Formats: sequence, structure tokens, C-alpha cells
Amino acid sequence: METTGCGTALVTPFRVDGSVDEEALRALVDWQVDSGIDFLVACGSTGEAATLDEDELLNVVHIVVDAAGGRVPVWAGCSHNSTRVLLRLAGRLRQVSGLSGVLSASPYYNKPSQEGQYQHFLALARAVDPLPVILYNVPGRTGVNLEPQTVARLAGDAPNIQAIKESSGKVAQVTQLAHLLPRGFRIFSGEDDLALASIAAGAHGLISVASNEAPAELGRMVRSALMNDWTQAREIERRYTRLFEANFWDSNPGPVKTVLNLMGKANDTVRLPLVPPDPQTRYKLERVAGELGLLKHLPNTGNELF
Repeated sequence: METTGCGTALVTPFRVDGSVDEEALRALVDWQVDSGIDFLVACGSTGEAATLDEDELLNVVHIVVDAAGGRVPVWAGCSHNSTRVLLRLAGRLRQVSGLSGVLSASPYYNKPSQEGQYQHFLALARAVDPLPVILYNVPGRTGVNLEPQTVARLAGDAPNIQAIKESSGKVAQVTQLAHLLPRGFRIFSGEDDLALASIAAGAHGLISVASNEAPAELGRMVRSALMNDWTQAREIERRYTRLFEANFWDSNPGPVKTVLNLMGKANDTVRLPLVPPDPQTRYKLERVAGELGLLKHLPNTGNELF
């Protein structure tokens, strides 16, 4: 896999009635690509994949691939806690022309062992071969850690397992992955606030939430770090740190959808069991977004965040 840089874990915009807003989704894809984002991830955690039924998920993936039009790689979320259900979805995603890879999280709730995770991902890799698989380690959501030794075992046994999104919150785990995995295997931070630390430890980029709101800036931050321009990378990180935090003042993607709504990019509807941020949090999000210049109708002083 040659992909590096900053990819957006794209939100799935909904209409007020809860249906997928295709027009808004296509507009978001165009804006992301025009802003210089390096790749897109459809139907991940930020895309509320857990509340999409299988046909909806396939439809969203088709829309994103079509709207991207080959300008950037598109990966699709492909996660489930039942391996059998996962393989059915994988078989359908494998047929999507133009899809660059699938991103799959460890099974949630079941809390499988390392061997269970190994068998689960190996089955997925075989089901989508030769489509690349990007593993997704997010213990905060799944309840289990995918150990670096298991990742290395999978990379050795399934050549199309070619990358990992690492969201354990442990930079030391990124270092272990960088030491254990072959040179061509890609490591992506899954956390905006640890992106620079992860790149310094050997990661090849970031799969970002905040790039939904600021794709050009996050892309520039990541590419600066990858080119060893740490002065610029840290300046951008310092400026957007509060946005990284604000995006998790409530359950993701509630805050980021609120900011996108304030920006006029999409509706802020989320699907139950998620609900929009309360009015006080919405006000705070508006303040942060306004101070960063994300909202054209509010002044950008550039000083209030520090």
C-alpha cells in the first residue's frame, strides 16, 4: 500500500427524517478532495456505520466512491462482531468498483482473544482478496486491544492486510508496530491529538475526525510532519488542539456534525442511540469554531484559543 498522509473519517450526513442526505454527502466529498485531503474513509465510526443497515452502508460507499471519481483513494468501513455477518458484507464490498480498501475494527462486545481476532481478520482478508485490508485497533470502543505481535502475524499470513489505524492511545504501541512490521506496511494514527507523536514514532499518517471540519489544515499538518517540517506541523497542531478536544465533548460524531451544520455543510442529525449535543455544548462548539475562522459569519481573532 502506497497511501500516506491525512485521510478523513467522513461523517454520514442525514436529513431531518434520518435518511441519508446524498446531496450533502457528495458536496462534502467534493469539498474534501478540493481541499487537498489525501484519502477518504466512508462508514467508519465517525460515519455512524453501527446505525446503518447493510444496504444503506453499501449505498453510502457507492456514493463516496462515485463522488471522489478516482481523485483520492476511498476506503470503506467493514466491521462486525459476527464474523459470518462480516464476511457477507465483505463479499458485497468486494464488488464495489473503484474501492481502494476496507477498514475493519476488532469485534466489539465479544472481547475475543488474540487468536480469535487473528482468525476473524484472516477470514476477512481471504473474503476480500485482493482488496487491501486496513485493521482498526480501537480498544475504547471494542473492549480489546489488537496486540502488535498479532498484527505482525496477520501481515505475514495475509499479504492484502497492508495497514492499521491505531487508536489505542499508546504511542509506545505505534513504536512496536513500526519495529515489527515490514517496511511497506502502513501505520495511521486514529487520534488527531496524537498524530504528530505517532508520526515521530513511525506512523505514515492520520485518519482524522477534525479534518471533516478543517481538511486543508489537517492535511497540511500531517504532510509537514511527514516531510520533517516540525515547526509548521506543531504550529498547526497548537492552533487546532482545542478543536481536537471539542470534537469529543460529546459522543462522536455529534460535535463534528454540529460544527459542520454551523458551517452550512450538512445537517446535524445523528441516529439514536446518539443525540445531538445539548445547547450549552453547541454554544461552546460555536465559539471554538468561530475563533478558528471556520464560521464565516463570526470574526476570527486568532487569539482566544490560547
